[in-house]
Amino acid sequence: MQFIFELMLIILFTKLAGDLSVRLGQPAVLGKLIAGIALGPAVLGWVAQGGFIEDAAEIGVLLLMFIAGLETDLDQMKRNWQSAFAVAVAGIILPFAGGYGTGIAFGLSDSFSLFLGVVLSATSVSISVQVLKDMNKLNSREGTTILGAAVLDDVLVVILLAVMMSALGTGADVSIGALIGKKALFFAVTIVAGWFVVPKVMKWLAPLRVTEAVVSAALVICLAFAYFAESLQMAGIIGAFAAGIAIAQTGFKQTVEEKIEPIAYSLFVPVFFVSIGLNVSFVGLSEQWLFMIAITVVACVTKLVGGWLGARATGFNGRSSLAIGAGMISRGEVALIIAAAGLQGGLLMPDYFTSIVIAVIVTTLVTPPLLKLFVKDEPSRQINL
Repeated sequence: MQFIFELMLIILFTKLAGDLSVRLGQPAVLGKLIAGIALGPAVLGWVAQGGFIEDAAEIGVLLLMFIAGLETDLDQMKRNWQSAFAVAVAGIILPFAGGYGTGIAFGLSDSFSLFLGVVLSATSVSISVQVLKDMNKLNSREGTTILGAAVLDDVLVVILLAVMMSALGTGADVSIGALIGKKALFFAVTIVAGWFVVPKVMKWLAPLRVTEAVVSAALVICLAFAYFAESLQMAGIIGAFAAGIAIAQTGFKQTVEEKIEPIAYSLFVPVFFVSIGLNVSFVGLSEQWLFMIAITVVACVTKLVGGWLGARATGFNGRSSLAIGAGMISRGEVALIIAAAGLQGGLLMPDYFTSIVIAVIVTTLVTPPLLKLFVKDEPSRQINL
Protein backbone atom coordinates (compact mmCIF):
# COMPACT_ATOMS: atom_id res chain seq x y z
CA MET A 1 0.00 0.00 0.00
CA GLN A 2 3.05 2.27 0.19
CA PHE A 3 2.71 3.33 -3.44
CA ILE A 4 -0.77 4.75 -2.73
CA PHE A 5 0.69 7.03 -0.05
CA GLU A 6 3.57 8.03 -2.36
CA LEU A 7 1.19 8.79 -5.22
CA MET A 8 -0.92 10.99 -2.94
CA LEU A 9 2.19 12.93 -1.90
CA ILE A 10 3.35 13.32 -5.50
CA ILE A 11 0.05 14.74 -6.75
CA LEU A 12 -0.35 17.08 -3.76
CA PHE A 13 3.23 18.38 -3.72
CA THR A 14 3.50 18.91 -7.49
CA LYS A 15 0.28 20.91 -7.64
CA LEU A 16 1.19 23.08 -4.65
CA ALA A 17 4.78 23.58 -5.81
CA GLY A 18 3.67 24.29 -9.36
CA ASP A 19 1.19 26.90 -8.17
CA LEU A 20 3.85 28.57 -6.00
CA SER A 21 6.25 28.61 -8.93
CA VAL A 22 3.69 30.37 -11.14
CA ARG A 23 3.00 32.94 -8.40
CA LEU A 24 6.74 33.67 -8.31
CA GLY A 25 6.80 34.27 -12.06
CA GLN A 26 8.38 30.94 -13.05
CA PRO A 27 6.97 28.05 -15.11
CA ALA A 28 4.95 25.52 -13.09
CA VAL A 29 7.25 22.71 -14.16
CA LEU A 30 10.15 24.21 -12.17
CA GLY A 31 8.19 23.84 -8.94
CA LYS A 32 7.29 20.27 -9.83
CA LEU A 33 10.92 19.34 -10.41
CA ILE A 34 11.93 20.86 -7.08
CA ALA A 35 9.06 18.96 -5.42
CA GLY A 36 10.68 15.76 -6.67
CA ILE A 37 13.97 16.69 -5.05
CA ALA A 38 12.19 17.54 -1.78
CA LEU A 39 10.23 14.27 -1.70
CA GLY A 40 13.20 12.12 -2.68
CA PRO A 41 16.24 10.79 -0.83
CA ALA A 42 18.11 14.10 -1.09
CA VAL A 43 15.77 15.84 1.42
CA LEU A 44 12.71 14.18 2.98
CA GLY A 45 13.05 10.62 1.69
CA TRP A 46 9.28 10.09 1.55
CA VAL A 47 9.22 8.77 -2.03
CA ALA A 48 11.66 6.23 -3.47
CA GLN A 49 12.57 5.55 -7.09
CA GLY A 50 11.65 2.15 -8.49
CA GLY A 51 8.73 -0.10 -9.34
CA PHE A 52 5.46 1.72 -9.81
CA ILE A 53 7.07 5.18 -9.84
CA GLU A 54 9.39 4.30 -12.73
CA ASP A 55 6.60 2.71 -14.77
CA ALA A 56 4.18 5.58 -14.17
CA ALA A 57 6.90 8.12 -14.97
CA GLU A 58 7.59 6.40 -18.30
CA ILE A 59 3.90 6.57 -19.18
CA GLY A 60 3.90 10.22 -18.11
CA VAL A 61 6.70 11.28 -20.44
CA LEU A 62 5.17 9.29 -23.33
CA LEU A 63 1.82 11.05 -22.83
CA LEU A 64 3.55 14.43 -22.54
CA MET A 65 5.29 13.96 -25.89
CA PHE A 66 2.13 12.47 -27.42
CA ILE A 67 0.24 15.66 -26.51
CA ALA A 68 3.11 17.72 -27.93
CA GLY A 69 2.72 15.83 -31.20
CA LEU A 70 -1.02 16.49 -31.23
CA GLU A 71 -0.37 20.23 -30.86
CA THR A 72 2.54 20.51 -33.30
CA ASP A 73 2.12 22.48 -36.50
CA LEU A 74 3.59 20.03 -39.03
CA ASP A 75 3.85 22.65 -41.77
CA GLN A 76 5.81 24.96 -39.48
CA MET A 77 8.15 22.09 -38.57
CA LYS A 78 8.75 21.31 -42.25
CA ARG A 79 9.61 24.94 -42.93
CA ASN A 80 12.17 24.93 -40.12
CA TRP A 81 13.96 21.65 -40.90
CA GLN A 82 17.21 23.39 -41.88
CA SER A 83 17.29 25.30 -38.61
CA ALA A 84 16.49 22.13 -36.66
CA PHE A 85 19.36 20.28 -38.37
CA ALA A 86 21.84 23.10 -37.72
CA VAL A 87 20.80 23.36 -34.06
CA ALA A 88 21.05 19.59 -33.57
CA VAL A 89 24.52 19.32 -35.13
CA ALA A 90 25.99 22.36 -33.34
CA GLY A 91 24.29 21.21 -30.16
CA ILE A 92 26.20 17.92 -30.35
CA ILE A 93 29.62 19.10 -31.50
CA LEU A 94 30.14 21.69 -28.76
CA PRO A 95 28.94 19.56 -25.79
CA PHE A 96 30.92 16.57 -27.05
CA ALA A 97 34.11 18.64 -27.27
CA GLY A 98 33.34 20.27 -23.92
CA GLY A 99 32.74 16.96 -22.17
CA TYR A 100 35.90 15.42 -23.59
CA GLY A 101 37.96 18.47 -22.70
CA THR A 102 36.62 18.54 -19.14
CA GLY A 103 37.44 14.89 -18.63
CA ILE A 104 41.00 15.36 -19.89
CA ALA A 105 41.43 18.48 -17.72
CA PHE A 106 40.57 16.43 -14.63
CA GLY A 107 43.05 13.72 -15.56
CA LEU A 108 40.52 11.13 -16.65
CA SER A 109 41.20 8.53 -19.33
CA ASP A 110 40.52 9.14 -23.02
CA SER A 111 37.73 6.56 -23.10
CA PHE A 112 35.93 8.02 -20.09
CA SER A 113 36.36 11.57 -21.40
CA LEU A 114 34.93 10.58 -24.78
CA PHE A 115 31.95 8.96 -23.13
CA LEU A 116 31.43 12.06 -21.01
CA GLY A 117 31.18 13.99 -24.27
CA VAL A 118 28.47 11.60 -25.49
CA VAL A 119 26.44 12.04 -22.28
CA LEU A 120 26.60 15.83 -22.58
CA SER A 121 25.53 15.65 -26.25
CA ALA A 122 22.10 14.26 -25.38
CA THR A 123 18.95 16.39 -25.22
CA SER A 124 15.60 15.69 -23.59
CA VAL A 125 12.95 18.05 -24.87
CA SER A 126 10.12 16.92 -22.57
CA ILE A 127 10.69 19.71 -20.02
CA SER A 128 10.97 22.36 -22.75
CA VAL A 129 7.74 21.10 -24.28
CA GLN A 130 5.85 21.74 -21.06
CA VAL A 131 7.26 25.27 -20.68
CA LEU A 132 6.49 26.12 -24.31
CA LYS A 133 2.95 24.78 -23.90
CA ASP A 134 2.42 26.92 -20.83
CA MET A 135 3.53 29.99 -22.78
CA ASN A 136 1.52 29.18 -25.93
CA LYS A 137 4.78 28.94 -27.92
CA LEU A 138 4.87 25.26 -28.84
CA ASN A 139 3.86 26.03 -32.43
CA SER A 140 6.08 29.08 -32.77
CA ARG A 141 9.07 29.00 -35.09
CA GLU A 142 11.32 28.61 -32.06
CA GLY A 143 9.19 25.82 -30.59
CA THR A 144 9.06 23.69 -33.73
CA THR A 145 12.79 24.17 -34.28
CA ILE A 146 13.50 22.88 -30.75
CA LEU A 147 11.24 19.87 -31.32
CA GLY A 148 12.78 19.03 -34.68
CA ALA A 149 16.32 19.46 -33.35
CA ALA A 150 15.57 17.19 -30.38
CA VAL A 151 14.37 14.39 -32.69
CA LEU A 152 17.54 14.65 -34.81
CA ASP A 153 19.67 14.90 -31.66
CA ASP A 154 18.25 11.61 -30.39
CA VAL A 155 19.17 9.82 -33.61
CA LEU A 156 22.68 11.28 -33.84
CA VAL A 157 23.55 10.70 -30.17
CA VAL A 158 22.45 7.05 -30.24
CA ILE A 159 24.61 6.49 -33.33
CA LEU A 160 27.49 8.30 -31.60
CA LEU A 161 27.08 6.07 -28.54
CA ALA A 162 27.15 2.96 -30.72
CA VAL A 163 30.31 4.14 -32.48
CA MET A 164 31.90 4.77 -29.07
CA MET A 165 31.01 1.32 -27.72
CA SER A 166 32.29 -0.34 -30.87
CA ALA A 167 35.53 1.65 -31.05
CA LEU A 168 36.37 1.23 -27.38
CA GLY A 169 35.63 -2.48 -27.36
CA THR A 170 33.12 -2.68 -24.52
CA GLY A 171 32.06 -6.14 -25.53
CA ALA A 172 28.82 -4.88 -27.02
CA ASP A 173 28.07 -6.36 -30.43
CA VAL A 174 27.35 -3.11 -32.25
CA SER A 175 26.99 -2.82 -36.01
CA ILE A 176 26.95 0.83 -37.04
CA GLY A 177 25.41 0.03 -40.42
CA ALA A 178 22.62 -1.97 -38.78
CA LEU A 179 22.00 0.82 -36.30
CA ILE A 180 21.66 3.45 -39.01
CA GLY A 181 19.42 1.05 -40.91
CA LYS A 182 17.14 0.77 -37.87
CA LYS A 183 16.82 4.56 -37.67
CA ALA A 184 15.93 4.74 -41.37
CA LEU A 185 13.44 1.89 -40.94
CA PHE A 186 11.80 3.66 -38.00
CA PHE A 187 11.22 6.89 -39.92
CA ALA A 188 10.08 5.07 -43.07
CA VAL A 189 7.56 2.89 -41.24
CA THR A 190 6.39 5.77 -39.04
CA ILE A 191 5.73 8.06 -42.02
CA VAL A 192 3.85 5.37 -43.95
CA ALA A 193 1.88 4.21 -40.91
CA GLY A 194 1.09 7.78 -39.87
CA TRP A 195 -0.14 8.70 -43.32
CA PHE A 196 -2.09 5.57 -44.30
CA VAL A 197 -2.61 3.23 -41.32
CA VAL A 198 -3.40 5.53 -38.39
CA PRO A 199 -6.46 7.21 -39.97
CA LYS A 200 -7.92 3.80 -40.88
CA VAL A 201 -7.27 2.37 -37.41
CA MET A 202 -8.92 5.37 -35.77
CA LYS A 203 -11.97 5.10 -38.03
CA TRP A 204 -12.17 1.36 -37.34
CA LEU A 205 -11.87 1.56 -33.55
CA ALA A 206 -13.75 4.81 -32.88
CA PRO A 207 -17.28 3.39 -33.51
CA LEU A 208 -16.80 0.52 -31.02
CA ARG A 209 -19.70 0.43 -28.57
CA VAL A 210 -17.55 0.86 -25.47
CA THR A 211 -16.72 3.83 -23.27
CA GLU A 212 -14.06 6.26 -24.57
CA ALA A 213 -13.39 4.30 -27.74
CA VAL A 214 -11.67 7.22 -29.50
CA VAL A 215 -9.17 8.03 -26.75
CA SER A 216 -8.51 4.31 -26.20
CA ALA A 217 -7.70 3.91 -29.89
CA ALA A 218 -5.34 6.90 -29.67
CA LEU A 219 -3.57 5.40 -26.66
CA VAL A 220 -3.13 2.10 -28.48
CA ILE A 221 -1.47 3.93 -31.38
CA CYS A 222 0.69 6.03 -29.05
CA LEU A 223 1.98 3.00 -27.14
CA ALA A 224 2.47 0.98 -30.34
CA PHE A 225 4.61 3.75 -31.88
CA ALA A 226 6.61 4.11 -28.64
CA TYR A 227 7.20 0.35 -28.44
CA PHE A 228 8.27 0.25 -32.08
CA ALA A 229 10.73 3.08 -31.45
CA GLU A 230 12.22 1.33 -28.42
CA SER A 231 12.54 -1.95 -30.34
CA LEU A 232 14.67 -0.13 -32.94
CA GLN A 233 16.85 1.56 -30.28
CA MET A 234 15.10 4.90 -30.57
CA ALA A 235 13.75 6.79 -27.56
CA GLY A 236 10.12 5.89 -26.91
CA ILE A 237 9.25 9.59 -26.63
CA ILE A 238 10.08 10.02 -30.33
CA GLY A 239 7.57 7.31 -31.20
CA ALA A 240 4.92 8.88 -28.97
CA PHE A 241 5.58 12.28 -30.54
CA ALA A 242 5.21 10.80 -34.03
CA ALA A 243 1.93 9.15 -33.02
CA GLY A 244 0.60 12.50 -31.83
CA ILE A 245 1.49 14.15 -35.13
CA ALA A 246 -0.21 11.32 -37.04
CA ILE A 247 -3.47 11.54 -35.07
CA ALA A 248 -3.42 15.34 -35.37
CA GLN A 249 -3.87 14.90 -39.13
CA THR A 250 -7.19 13.08 -38.59
CA GLY A 251 -10.59 14.41 -37.60
CA PHE A 252 -10.16 13.02 -34.08
CA LYS A 253 -7.50 15.49 -32.96
CA GLN A 254 -9.66 17.73 -30.76
CA THR A 255 -11.49 14.84 -29.09
CA VAL A 256 -8.27 13.00 -28.29
CA GLU A 257 -6.57 16.13 -26.98
CA GLU A 258 -9.48 17.05 -24.71
CA LYS A 259 -9.67 13.52 -23.27
CA ILE A 260 -5.98 12.73 -22.94
CA GLU A 261 -4.85 15.88 -21.10
CA PRO A 262 -6.85 15.17 -17.90
CA ILE A 263 -5.43 11.63 -17.77
CA ALA A 264 -1.88 12.83 -18.32
CA TYR A 265 -1.74 15.95 -16.17
CA SER A 266 -3.72 14.68 -13.20
CA LEU A 267 -1.65 11.54 -12.62
CA PHE A 268 1.14 10.40 -14.91
CA VAL A 269 2.94 13.64 -15.84
CA PRO A 270 3.35 14.72 -12.17
CA VAL A 271 4.97 11.35 -11.44
CA PHE A 272 7.38 11.90 -14.35
CA PHE A 273 8.46 15.31 -13.07
CA VAL A 274 8.97 13.99 -9.54
CA SER A 275 10.91 10.95 -10.79
CA ILE A 276 13.61 13.27 -12.17
CA GLY A 277 14.16 14.81 -8.75
CA LEU A 278 14.28 11.38 -7.11
CA ASN A 279 17.62 10.74 -8.82
CA VAL A 280 19.28 13.48 -6.78
CA SER A 281 21.53 12.33 -3.95
CA PHE A 282 24.29 14.26 -2.22
CA VAL A 283 26.10 11.17 -0.93
CA GLY A 284 29.78 10.99 -1.87
CA LEU A 285 30.00 14.40 -3.54
CA SER A 286 32.40 16.02 -1.08
CA GLU A 287 35.43 14.74 -2.99
CA GLN A 288 34.05 15.57 -6.46
CA TRP A 289 32.41 18.94 -5.95
CA LEU A 290 34.80 20.73 -8.32
CA PHE A 291 34.29 18.14 -11.09
CA MET A 292 30.52 18.29 -10.59
CA ILE A 293 30.46 22.09 -10.86
CA ALA A 294 32.73 22.06 -13.93
CA ILE A 295 30.74 19.44 -15.80
CA THR A 296 27.45 21.17 -14.95
CA VAL A 297 28.66 24.54 -16.24
CA VAL A 298 30.07 22.95 -19.40
CA ALA A 299 26.81 21.05 -19.95
CA CYS A 300 24.70 24.20 -19.74
CA VAL A 301 26.97 26.58 -21.65
CA THR A 302 27.84 24.28 -24.57
CA LYS A 303 24.21 23.41 -25.36
CA LEU A 304 23.14 27.04 -25.02
CA VAL A 305 25.92 28.26 -27.31
CA GLY A 306 25.53 25.34 -29.72
CA GLY A 307 21.81 25.96 -30.12
CA TRP A 308 22.44 29.69 -30.43
CA LEU A 309 25.02 29.19 -33.18
CA GLY A 310 22.81 26.82 -35.16
CA ALA A 311 19.82 29.15 -34.90
CA ARG A 312 21.78 32.31 -35.76
CA ALA A 313 23.32 30.58 -38.77
CA THR A 314 19.84 29.88 -40.15
CA GLY A 315 18.28 33.31 -39.73
CA PHE A 316 17.00 33.63 -36.16
CA ASN A 317 17.60 36.85 -34.24
CA GLY A 318 19.68 36.92 -31.07
CA ARG A 319 16.86 36.51 -28.53
CA SER A 320 15.16 33.70 -30.44
CA SER A 321 18.51 31.94 -30.87
CA LEU A 322 19.11 32.08 -27.12
CA ALA A 323 15.60 30.70 -26.54
CA ILE A 324 16.35 27.76 -28.86
CA GLY A 325 19.67 27.16 -27.15
CA ALA A 326 17.96 27.22 -23.74
CA GLY A 327 15.34 24.75 -24.94
CA MET A 328 18.08 22.24 -25.81
CA ILE A 329 19.89 22.40 -22.43
CA SER A 330 17.84 19.83 -20.53
CA ARG A 331 19.40 16.34 -20.66
CA GLY A 332 16.66 14.67 -18.60
CA GLU A 333 15.91 10.99 -18.91
CA VAL A 334 17.82 10.62 -22.21
CA ALA A 335 21.20 11.40 -20.63
CA LEU A 336 20.37 9.27 -17.59
CA ILE A 337 19.67 6.28 -19.86
CA ILE A 338 22.96 6.84 -21.72
CA ALA A 339 24.88 7.19 -18.44
CA ALA A 340 23.36 3.96 -17.14
CA ALA A 341 24.32 2.19 -20.39
CA GLY A 342 27.86 3.47 -20.05
CA LEU A 343 28.06 2.30 -16.46
CA GLN A 344 26.92 -1.17 -17.47
CA GLY A 345 29.29 -1.28 -20.46
CA GLY A 346 32.33 -0.15 -18.47
CA LEU A 347 32.62 3.24 -20.18
CA LEU A 348 31.67 5.17 -17.06
CA MET A 349 33.49 4.84 -13.74
CA PRO A 350 31.00 4.20 -10.89
CA ASP A 351 32.65 6.87 -8.69
CA TYR A 352 31.58 9.59 -11.12
CA PHE A 353 28.04 8.40 -11.79
CA THR A 354 26.42 10.49 -9.03
CA SER A 355 28.19 13.67 -10.16
CA ILE A 356 26.93 13.17 -13.70
CA VAL A 357 23.39 12.52 -12.46
CA ILE A 358 23.51 15.77 -10.46
CA ALA A 359 24.73 17.65 -13.54
CA VAL A 360 21.88 16.19 -15.61
CA ILE A 361 19.35 17.22 -12.97
CA VAL A 362 20.72 20.78 -12.86
CA THR A 363 20.45 21.13 -16.64
CA THR A 364 16.82 20.12 -16.31
CA LEU A 365 16.20 22.61 -13.49
CA VAL A 366 17.75 25.60 -15.29
CA THR A 367 15.86 25.05 -18.56
CA PRO A 368 12.41 26.39 -17.47
CA PRO A 369 13.61 29.76 -16.07
CA LEU A 370 15.97 30.30 -19.01
CA LEU A 371 13.20 29.63 -21.51
CA LYS A 372 10.95 31.97 -19.56
CA LEU A 373 13.69 34.62 -19.76
CA PHE A 374 14.40 34.35 -23.49
CA VAL A 375 11.02 33.47 -25.00
CA LYS A 376 8.84 36.48 -25.65
CA ASP A 377 5.74 35.73 -23.62
CA GLU A 378 2.22 35.95 -25.00
CA PRO A 379 -1.14 35.86 -23.24
CA SER A 380 -0.76 32.35 -21.93
CA ARG A 381 -2.98 29.53 -20.86
CA GLN A 382 -0.59 28.79 -18.00
CA ILE A 383 -2.54 26.72 -15.54
CA ASN A 384 -0.92 24.51 -12.96
CA LEU A 385 -1.62 21.33 -14.89
